[in-house]
Amino acid sequence: MSSLTMKTIGQADATPAYLARPSLAVIAMLFCGYLAVGLPLPVIPLFVHDKLGFSNLVVGLVIGIQFLATVLTRGYAGHVTDHQGGKRAALQAAAFSALGGLLYLVAAIQGLSPAATLAIVIAGRLVAGLGESQFVTGCVSWSIASVGPQRAGMSMSWTGIAMFAALAIGAPVGMGLYQQLGLQVAMAACIVAPLLAVCIAFRATSYVSPAGHRLPFYRVISQIWREGLSLMLQGVGLSGLTAFASLYFAMHGWGHAGLVMTAFGIGFILMRIVFGYLPDRIGGYRVALWSLAIEAIGQAALWAAPYEIVALGGAFVTGLGCALVFPALGVEALKRVLPANRGSAMGAFVAFLDIAYGIAGPAAGLVAGQFGYAAVYLLGAASAVLGAVLVLISRRSSAR
Repeated sequence: MSSLTMKTIGQADATPAYLARPSLAVIAMLFCGYLAVGLPLPVIPLFVHDKLGFSNLVVGLVIGIQFLATVLTRGYAGHVTDHQGGKRAALQAAAFSALGGLLYLVAAIQGLSPAATLAIVIAGRLVAGLGESQFVTGCVSWSIASVGPQRAGMSMSWTGIAMFAALAIGAPVGMGLYQQLGLQVAMAACIVAPLLAVCIAFRATSYVSPAGHRLPFYRVISQIWREGLSLMLQGVGLSGLTAFASLYFAMHGWGHAGLVMTAFGIGFILMRIVFGYLPDRIGGYRVALWSLAIEAIGQAALWAAPYEIVALGGAFVTGLGCALVFPALGVEALKRVLPANRGSAMGAFVAFLDIAYGIAGPAAGLVAGQFGYAAVYLLGAASAVLGAVLVLISRRSSAR
């Protein structure tokens, strides 16, 4: 019983005790579920553009529509999590994700017109977006419930690693399946991954959110918007890195643009593994403040980089800075709501990051068009600094 620390406050004796570490079953389920997000990412643009013959604009809309579905259903995901538990939300997520994969597989069948095929793909993206929102909200809340609020920061660090690893692994695996075995096999993998998550979930212990007064979703947003806005500003740097690093490196004649996300990922995962406990130990606002400052330094290094090695170092430092912002601000956001509203709070909190990724890309594109690719990283540095200022304001507001 050394891994169990205390009983869940306000629950009956039959309720499972808090764990000393986040439930590995929940982390594994989130990883498998998020593979369904990563697997089709590089495949669908090629399918829509090269096979169906649609324009780049249509490709962008098809990819972006899942983001829209995810944002618009965060409130529903939080409601399910608060009322029925993170396990129920995660199981529903798996069902929606598998349905999305099934629609992708139907679209891959030959004989349909391009317009009909595109409509099925779009339907699959919308359904998959509903699954993604519930996977993240449900599993993050479920993981926090397994360890208790005193280890919420560590829990969010672990779940973040699971999602990042699933994207990093899922995208190349999906591309490999597409190139070696064909589109239908790649799309079938999008069904298998969430079904694996279901198999894991059925053997996992359920942890239900505490009972109490539950607020409407808009009221929850009004309580955590400062932390959410700081998180949104942190996302600007990562968006610029993913969207324009290859073009920035090509402009300079640097040949290792493929290592940019590798450098970022090493810094990100290293920081979460080694220092993921810090938000719980020394406070979320303090960790977020230093993290945003580090991110700003990394973005500034990218902006002013005279050599390729400096730019790659800037990507690594950006990863160090971005790593703990989500768990640090998430810890503080959870403190602002009653325990019964933690699922809705996490849904609202993650929605701010969704919005950041949706807005920052086009904004960075406008900046790049007017001032050059380097200015994208100056924008990222300025956004991180502004996020740090908001953290200071939030900390003072919380103290009052």
